[in-house]
Amino acid sequence: MEKIIWGIIGCGDVAEVKSGPAFYKLEHSELKAVMRRDLSKAKDFAKRHHVKQWYDNATSILEDPEIHAVYIATPPASHLHYTLEAIKAEKHVYLEKPMALNANEAKQIITALNSSTTKLTVAHYRRYLPAFVKVHELLKNHDIGEVLFADIKILQARKSHLIAQSDELWRLDPKVSGGGLFHDLAPHQLDLMYLYFGEYNSAKGVSVSQNKTEADDIVNGIIDFKNGVQCRGIWAFNVAEDDQKDECIIYGTQGRIVFSFFGEQVTCLKNGVEHTYTFTNPEHVQQPMISAVNNYFLGLGENPCTAEDALRVTEIMDAFTTKNS
Repeated sequence: MEKIIWGIIGCGDVAEVKSGPAFYKLEHSELKAVMRRDLSKAKDFAKRHHVKQWYDNATSILEDPEIHAVYIATPPASHLHYTLEAIKAEKHVYLEKPMALNANEAKQIITALNSSTTKLTVAHYRRYLPAFVKVHELLKNHDIGEVLFADIKILQARKSHLIAQSDELWRLDPKVSGGGLFHDLAPHQLDLMYLYFGEYNSAKGVSVSQNKTEADDIVNGIIDFKNGVQCRGIWAFNVAEDDQKDECIIYGTQGRIVFSFFGEQVTCLKNGVEHTYTFTNPEHVQQPMISAVNNYFLGLGENPCTAEDALRVTEIMDAFTTKNS
């Protein structure tokens, strides 16, 4: 193939700027069709983004022989269904995070993949943003010596500015999102920890709803990585506006690395000397990742985020939030 022809299943708020335009702006990539349950909204998206076809059902995209790959950008509750259908239709898949509602569903996807020719990448796109590439470089170069532990703090008010806005509050419905706002944001942080530190021995956590709603609004967790690195994190979505924080500190034997998951700056302090690196994210933040995915589907590169990687992240999320009976 000279290019990948794409269809989008779920052209909502995430696809509008973060990801959707990349599919028609990249070389060797074409966006032919989009789908949304509300046909008028699908048409509106298609017209504004100059997409030829729009539908209110995924079948029309999956049965199109010209389409090679689909971007599944629906809420997590339908990820399993649409991914299995795409595999049956022999389409490659770029799947939004979180991969599925839980690890059990993620394993079903992997089982189906293993008996197919479908290629699948999960959209942990921060792996390809310059700030997090820099953090990875600093860690590989041992700029802070041997890594000891990482400390994550995601503290947000009830109306978090980090959460993508949408017409429906599906992120607060565990049956649709898999949990609460933790399930929307934590994949970003946990995937980077997994990328940086590798396989883990165990993950344990506690989550509760302090506001007495269906979705937990505070989550604490600890990960014991096989290389000896420890990671602890807290995600809270009920703090005062003045107490909001988005920060990760990675401590080593000779210093520390400080960055935010939604920022563009990395600070490295080693032996009392501080260096700050500032970056500018692309207009469409998923474009570097989608470029790598497109190349992978064309056979020109490796998978930038495998289903197995995403399963590990999902297992950590489950470990942090599953209630003991």
